[in-house]
Amino acid sequence: MTDPNFYITMASAGLAGLGMVTMATLTGWRGWLAYKSQALSAARLPGEDLPVAPNASARIEIADLKERIRKLEAIAAGVDL
Repeated sequence: MTDPNFYITMASAGLAGLGMVTMATLTGWRGWLAYKSQALSAARLPGEDLPVAPNASARIEIADLKERIRKLEAIAAGVDL
């Protein structure tokens, strides 16, 4: 059992086995992702677009613009702020 060829052979076989298991797992993962993608696209109606939620910076900018409009309306109405 002290033959170095035995250890090299066992290490090579283990590495090859690990590679095969890894490739099989990766193939399964890609197949599952394709299945889920197909299921999600089939669930939507053909002409239906998904609503896009505004990001935080856009909401802050909109709130800032609304505040500016309120101030301008108050100035136009002659109200002191």
